[in-house]
Amino acid sequence: MTLTLEDCRARDAADPLRPLRDLFTLPAGLIYLDGNSLGPLPRATPARVAKAVEQEWGEGLIRSWNDAGWFELPRRVGDRIAGWIGAGAGEVVATDTTSVNLYKVLSAALSIQAQDAPARRVVLSERSNFPTDLYIAQALCEERGMVLQLLDDAGDLGAALTADVAVLLLTHVNYRTGAMHDMAAVTRQAHEAGALAIWDLAHSAGAVPVDLHGAGADFAVGCGYKYLNGGPGCPAFAWVHPRHADRFRQPLAGWWGHAAPFEFTPQYRPAPGIGRYLCGTQPVLSLVALDCGLDTLEAARPPGGMPALRAKSLALTDLFIALVEARCGDAGFTLVTPREHARRGSQVCLSRPAGSYAMVQALIARGVVGDFRGPNILRFGFTPLYIGFEDVWHAVDRLRQVLDTGEWQRPEFNRRQAVT
Repeated sequence: MTLTLEDCRARDAADPLRPLRDLFTLPAGLIYLDGNSLGPLPRATPARVAKAVEQEWGEGLIRSWNDAGWFELPRRVGDRIAGWIGAGAGEVVATDTTSVNLYKVLSAALSIQAQDAPARRVVLSERSNFPTDLYIAQALCEERGMVLQLLDDAGDLGAALTADVAVLLLTHVNYRTGAMHDMAAVTRQAHEAGALAIWDLAHSAGAVPVDLHGAGADFAVGCGYKYLNGGPGCPAFAWVHPRHADRFRQPLAGWWGHAAPFEFTPQYRPAPGIGRYLCGTQPVLSLVALDCGLDTLEAARPPGGMPALRAKSLALTDLFIALVEARCGDAGFTLVTPREHARRGSQVCLSRPAGSYAMVQALIARGVVGDFRGPNILRFGFTPLYIGFEDVWHAVDRLRQVLDTGEWQRPEFNRRQAVT
C-alpha cells in the first residue's frame, strides 16, 4: 500500500535524525536531492571560515600555522574522515582533489606491482566508472607502457582478473546508476588473482557503510564536497593501507610531503606513512570548511551513527522508488538503481528515452533539485541528514505535475547549460 502524505509526516515525527536538518542552511520550500553532487551549506561554516579569515589570517597572520593548528589540518581532518571509512588514525590525509589523489595512489600501486610482479601490465576498471578515474588511469598507462582494460559488465570481473592485471580500479558506488559493489568480495577476488585494489569512495564516504580494513583494500580516494558537506571544490582525501604506505613514494614529491619540510634541504626525503601523500602548501580555508562539514556527520553519532544513516537512506530511497512507480508508472521511466539494499548507494536514478534533461530542469524550477547524467539519467540523491519522508512525497508529487502539464517540453528547459 502506498504511503500517504500524512504517513510520511508521521515517519518524520518519529525520526531520531530529523533534528539534524537544522544544522544546514537550506532555502525555504526547496527539496534538495543533489547532495550526492554538492552537499548543502552547514550553518556553522560561514562563521568558522570568517574566523579563519578575520582572526587567524587577519590577526594571527603566519603565526597561525602554529597557533591555530593550520599545519596539522590535513592529518587532523583526515583522521576525522577515517572514522567513517573504516580506516585507522594516522592513515588518511585530506588534501588536493580526487583526481590528483588517484594519480598518487595509482602510481604507487603500479610501482609496487612493477617490483613484485613486473609481468602484470594491465589496469582493470569499468567503462561506466567516473570519467576522471579513467582519464587518470589512461594517462598513467600511456606513461608506463601499460594497458587500460574496461569492462562493460562488472559481472565479468572474475574472468577479467587474469595474470596480466596489476591493479583493479573501481568506484564503490557508481555515480550514474547508484549501484554499489561488495567491496570485501571484490577485493578478495582481486587479491586472489594477484592484483591490488583501489577504491574511489566519492559517492560512499558519509553515505554508506565503508570498512576499508575489513575489506582488505589497498588504496582509496574520495571527495569532500558531496556527503561530507565540505563546500564546492574542498579538498578530497587519500588512504593507503599501512602495509603499502612506506614502500613507495608517490610521484608528486612536494615539500609538504617531506619528512621535515622546514629543514629546507635540497634532497627529498619522504615523510613516513600517509604523510608522504601530501604535496604542496595546503588550502587552509577549504580545510576549515571541510572540518565544519564533518561536524554535521559527527552530530549523527548519538542518534545511531552510520547504521542509523544507512537505515534511513534505504527507507527514503525505497519510498521514492515506490511512489514513482505508483504515481508515475505511465511516464516511461526505467529504474536504473538496484532494488537490492546490498547493491544500492544513497541515490535513485531513473532513465527515460527522451526528455530526461528537460524534466530535471522543470523539476528544479518547481523547487526539487536533482541532476542529469547523460545520456538519459535523472539522478536524485537522498542524504538522511537533511532529507525527510515528506520531502520525498512532495518531490514525486512535483514530478507528477511536471508530467501532467508537459512543461518539460518548454524551450527553456531543453536548453543545455554548462553544468548538468
